[in-house]
Amino acid sequence: MEYINMEKWDRKEHFQFFYRMDYPQYNICANIDITKFLAYVKKKQLLFYYAMIYSSTFVANQIINFRYRIRKGRVILHDIVHPSFTDIKDQKKLFKLVNVKMENDIFDFTKKAADQAGKQKEYFALNDHVRRDDLIYITCLPWISFTHISHTISLNKDDSVPRISWGKYFTENNKVLLPFSVQVNHALVDGVHIGQYFSKLQDFINTK
Repeated sequence: MEYINMEKWDRKEHFQFFYRMDYPQYNICANIDITKFLAYVKKKQLLFYYAMIYSSTFVANQIINFRYRIRKGRVILHDIVHPSFTDIKDQKKLFKLVNVKMENDIFDFTKKAADQAGKQKEYFALNDHVRRDDLIYITCLPWISFTHISHTISLNKDDSVPRISWGKYFTENNKVLLPFSVQVNHALVDGVHIGQYFSKLQDFINTK
């Protein structure tokens, strides 16, 4: 982790312009093609949810803007960010937040994610969550093929953790499509970076 020298940062003016906004968050939703990826995870007997968490976090780490965070008005850059995701495992249908360290291998990660989610008893393990910003917040609504989604957020300009979510996949024109959403702080991430993210994510899951 390192602090960014604002005077030498090429994004200084963009950061200052959007940081003054009352609500600098914005959200983009689009469908991604998971036809090949879904066949891959089924063949390898991986759980789709954890495999998608791995893929979305892996790609986020490839784009530097997704690793920037704001702390008390200053910008830091993390070496790596990790997924913090929702998981439902009880009959009450109440979710819990689970943090898992990112791994280089999809098989190691999905196993670790499943084990940790199964073992965690607390709904909100705050000792592993509070004051951390080296995270990507991830959730899934497998019941709805949404066209738009918004997230709860504190009205804090320093809140700069990206929110990634997806819905219920569906078939259209012989393709399996997944509604996919990315929410970011505009002081750190522009539309061009989200465009890069969607492109890299599609390329990544197509190679599986």
